[in-house]
Amino acid sequence: MREDSTPRRRLAWAAGVVVALGAIAAVWMAIPPRLDEAKTPGFSGTAEAGLVAKGRYVAQLGDCVACHTAPGGPEMAGGRALETPFGTIYSTNITPDPQQGIGGWSYAAFDRAMRQGVAADGHRLYPAMPYPSYAKMSDDDMAALWAYLRQGVPAVAQANKPLGMHFPFDQRWGLAYWDAVFADKTPFVPNPQKDAIWNRGAYLVQGLGHCGACHTPRGIGFQELAMSDMGSKGALFLSGAQVEHWNAVELRDLWTVPDTVEMLKTGQNRFATASGSMTDVILHSTQHVSDPDLVAIATYLKSLPSATPEAALPAPVAASAAASATETPVAAYTSRGGLGYMQFCTDCHRPDGGGVKGVFPALAGNPTVAAKDPATLIHITLTGWKTASTGAHPRVYTMPAFARLSDAEIAEILSYVRTSWGQGAGAVDAAAVADARKSLDPKIDKTPFETPRLARLLDAPNAAQLVRGMRLNAETHILLPKNVGNDLNCTSCHLNAGTVADGSPYVGVSAFFPSYAPRAGKVITMEDRINGCFRRSMNGKPLPPDSDDMKAMVAYFDWMKGTTKKEDKVPGRGVGKVDPKIVPNVANGEKVYGAQCAVCHGQSGEGLKDAAGRTVYPPLWGDRSFNIGAGMARTYTAAAFVKRNMPIGFHEKFPLGQGGLSDQDAVDVAEYFTHQDRPDFPDKVKDWPKDPKPKDARY
Repeated sequence: MREDSTPRRRLAWAAGVVVALGAIAAVWMAIPPRLDEAKTPGFSGTAEAGLVAKGRYVAQLGDCVACHTAPGGPEMAGGRALETPFGTIYSTNITPDPQQGIGGWSYAAFDRAMRQGVAADGHRLYPAMPYPSYAKMSDDDMAALWAYLRQGVPAVAQANKPLGMHFPFDQRWGLAYWDAVFADKTPFVPNPQKDAIWNRGAYLVQGLGHCGACHTPRGIGFQELAMSDMGSKGALFLSGAQVEHWNAVELRDLWTVPDTVEMLKTGQNRFATASGSMTDVILHSTQHVSDPDLVAIATYLKSLPSATPEAALPAPVAASAAASATETPVAAYTSRGGLGYMQFCTDCHRPDGGGVKGVFPALAGNPTVAAKDPATLIHITLTGWKTASTGAHPRVYTMPAFARLSDAEIAEILSYVRTSWGQGAGAVDAAAVADARKSLDPKIDKTPFETPRLARLLDAPNAAQLVRGMRLNAETHILLPKNVGNDLNCTSCHLNAGTVADGSPYVGVSAFFPSYAPRAGKVITMEDRINGCFRRSMNGKPLPPDSDDMKAMVAYFDWMKGTTKKEDKVPGRGVGKVDPKIVPNVANGEKVYGAQCAVCHGQSGEGLKDAAGRTVYPPLWGDRSFNIGAGMARTYTAAAFVKRNMPIGFHEKFPLGQGGLSDQDAVDVAEYFTHQDRPDFPDKVKDWPKDPKPKDARY
């Protein structure tokens, strides 16, 4: 599905139109037509409630609110700024206010504006208003929409903002010539050779849905090259387009009917998740469309033959079928892009590119990944992403902007993604990222903590050992099953293989060892500290200190040390602190857990597994979780971690969108999950032999 908003795509159209108008305006002059209101029948009286309700549905089909409601402003009162390179167009007030809105218009004036792009006072509308598509509306739908806008929308006396276009692009009269040359206002005509479902879908896609405004390529005058699937250029209709570093993907024969219905209804399906401002389209429009109409739309789109058919799509995976799980590509550990992906992307998109169903999109089979042009992939990486809030998936998940990474780093990671799951898609060039960055001017995270780059492991003389050490952190319970007694990995607590600020990073840590540990009551080594995690957090057995795996883990820690000295202070070290004077509210903690944590860690703290039974997110209590001797079993330690690192995908903080709960909520939810049943720690009696025991210790 398209990644950009209807207003954004229309703006590119309008920007192109005004370029053409600039040339026309230099030669032509015209007198705009005016409406003789005296000869135009009005639309008087009170419409039936059913007609108003139908009009509301028509407005949702047309997504009128997308352009005609400013962010935070009253519905349909206009004022949304539509930026173009030649100035700003502001959407207009279409509430029934008689002075500022359309309350003084006749039905005929409204019908003409919708179908011909001419307002009641005769001025021409910029084709950011998709009147060539709305020209296909039936008379019944137009009348219903009019009834809704007159009687179903509150009148708002908000003045329309003046046009902010620069000369000569502010000269609307030239639009008459654009209309004469380019505007196809052919009414919708049902195809007698197709059934009612197909024709309903064709009507909605070509008309009210105005899908071609984004998904159809444009010509020299920036007009849609085809307004339907008929005619000599019909094969171009919905064949995909690009604007402003976004790809509006080809919709012709893209997915199965159920897959398309699921996307439009919920904002995601097994192949992709809507992103960018397409989320607004789904929020305000398609999630409200009836199931029969969604099936009709999907049936019509599926029927359109593609000149570039996608590779055969995989069959839906049954809930009980886990045998077809994919594996992590070998290049994940042998290439800079692979290591970059493993560092920054796997928490959400998973090592195998499978994503997390209902939460984070899969990359395997995703049309954005496989697109010939990687523009959308680059755009999302630089500027971030949000899911649509729908009835099926009300919670919004985010991907932060990765503009902090260099153009080369982004190109390497995206090239790895496309090589691994792009069905033959080409590599991404750093120059393309640089061009997009220049145009998009993305916001760059500037926190002082500099995330170490795992890609640089390959530059070290002991690269193989370091990569092994990194993998032992990321895949601990898989690679060391004899030493790990639960479903946790080191990265369950040390995010992104220990590279995230306030996520218990490994940066500089080995410089501080050997050091005195109050819990042990003695000076311990780096190996002792690692084995403490194996015994407590992973409820397992220690690694032999002289084993190759222990040496690999220590080597990885030493590489993370960099130039840090024992007397240095490392910004972002540890997990921070939470005021221990905060009194926990367990009842609120249970509510917070249900709202913020259960989707990843399970309603009963059991964690989340994929179709193959592999752990995606670890359990927080029960036999497969950490034992009572772990630091995370303490309320205020857990609360500090949660405050800064959980949940992920919650907002736009680099690199995981992590953290965001209040101190109170963090303490409450920490108290709730730390005091659930979990394994015992037999050696607990030996802890804190010399120093005071923390008040939140579980024993």
